[in-house]
Amino acid sequence: MIEEADLDSLRGAVRGIVSQPGEGSYAEDTASFNLAQVHRPDAVLGALDARDVEAAVAWASGRGIPLAVQATGHSASAPMDEGLLINTSRLLDLEVDPESGTFTVGAGVRWDAVLEELVPRGLTAAHGSSARVGVVGYTAGGGLPLMGRTLGFASDHVRSFDVVTPDGTLRHVDPETEPELFTAVRGGKGNFGIVTRMTMSAVPLDDFYGGQLVFPEEEAGRVLDAFREWAPALPHEASASLAFMHLPDLPFLPPEIRGTAPVILRFALFGSEEEGERLLAPLRLLPAVSDTAGPMDYLGVDAVHNDPADPSPAMERGMLLTGLDEAAAAELLRQVGPGSGTPLVMLELRVLGGALSLAPPFPDTVSGRHAGFHLFVLGVPGLPAPDQVEAALARLAVAFEPYAAGSLINFHGPAGDELDRARAWEPAAYELLRSTKADWDPQNLFRYGHAVPPLGLMDTASG
Repeated sequence: MIEEADLDSLRGAVRGIVSQPGEGSYAEDTASFNLAQVHRPDAVLGALDARDVEAAVAWASGRGIPLAVQATGHSASAPMDEGLLINTSRLLDLEVDPESGTFTVGAGVRWDAVLEELVPRGLTAAHGSSARVGVVGYTAGGGLPLMGRTLGFASDHVRSFDVVTPDGTLRHVDPETEPELFTAVRGGKGNFGIVTRMTMSAVPLDDFYGGQLVFPEEEAGRVLDAFREWAPALPHEASASLAFMHLPDLPFLPPEIRGTAPVILRFALFGSEEEGERLLAPLRLLPAVSDTAGPMDYLGVDAVHNDPADPSPAMERGMLLTGLDEAAAAELLRQVGPGSGTPLVMLELRVLGGALSLAPPFPDTVSGRHAGFHLFVLGVPGLPAPDQVEAALARLAVAFEPYAAGSLINFHGPAGDELDRARAWEPAAYELLRSTKADWDPQNLFRYGHAVPPLGLMDTASG
């Protein structure tokens, strides 16, 4: 518990609102996108600018008070139960520099605001499948772009960060000024301080083709077999994923898929309508319930995945896979296919490769460059029962362990013990992060979520 005198000192040092449970904006500023992850820190600061963040971190550092940061709350992975949470959602500066081909965002900016500025200029960026996600948190976790096979990871496009390090100092971090920190922050998430501002490269935008093919549940096996052969051979300009859904019988869903287990192909292409039609032709030989793929206005790009727009409770787990052979495909269908009786709501299989397999322009700590697929599984806690969802996630993890190649931190799921958290990085990257953590955060102030323990301090990571 933070002493009241210390909180008074913090209030006097910042312009933003400092709230305790039941006060002011506490509920709003601690709420995460995943409603199953409930933060209960001793206090929360709704920061108004980088100076607030700098003052708050310096305040916490001098008192040894644990810290965490949140903007949109999409990356909440473990509840915070003490210390100070700094909410950066009000840092909404956004600038586009057409001459340098870059854009600069504050820590609270979402991708939809960036696209509204870039697309009319004939530009886009390495955003994910949902434009409602915050730019900074997504990118600090590496960022798996919708068009990753063309663009690589989002972190590959970062030019610089402004970071308040755990000693309370605001630093400009780029490959020249702070190479160690520039490497660690790109993939190390929130382990090394709080990013208040970030500059990234934009990329030219020309024709775009995308949408969904929805197949009935009885075609699941044929669709999966076709996808395994088709997707890895796509040109780098194309991205695709396959989602196995289990939908409730609710009136707001289309009647043709309501209460069924459809399989949904998500497809996106930087290219012409003719090229899109040619590439999708093999999958269109299979009978589909609906087909929305075609030329798209890029500002409607969220329709490719149709990710949830509103907060909801979820239990999730992500895995990188080296590949998916016939035996693995059969196991996938057995566990989550139609008729499996799974309590899980969705399993998505996303093809990787292309630019995602290339070395970054400057070293980083992002995993996944050698993986063939990414597997992401989603359940709703309490439906039908919490233990059933958790058990189904565990069974999948065991079944696909022979194909496992770690995870991506943004999709990892709840942070477990230290061994589980290490799964989000390749061994060499993890050791580099621990060494860097010892240099920059020896107190382990940033110890929540996917925390990396400093070298020599293996027993203080919470989560």
